[in-house]
Amino acid sequence: MEKLEYALQGDRSPSTFDAILVGVVGSGNLEVLMEPGKAPGHCTFCINTSAHGFAPIWEAVVQSFQARHHLRGVAVSINDMGATPAVVSLRLDQAAASLPIAQGNTP
Repeated sequence: MEKLEYALQGDRSPSTFDAILVGVVGSGNLEVLMEPGKAPGHCTFCINTSAHGFAPIWEAVVQSFQARHHLRGVAVSINDMGATPAVVSLRLDQAAASLPIAQGNTP
């Protein structure tokens, strides 16, 4: 297993929310857990992946996600079993769609 961590700045805070879990840990898939974060100005990502050597791709995927959603105060945990970048983006977007975002708090 390889563990990767990123903290990206954001300017869009969700309202109070309970943990959100999407996906499943299985071959070619992953699970994404979103929880309230402890870094108020950032969205943090903790990735546990079975595929070694893909850090630049993971960084590009989380940066692309953050460029679309601009989240802060959110902690994202990912348990990956070899999902493709497209599946990772899909699961991240599914979890983000479940976040309660107040009107007028859009990027």
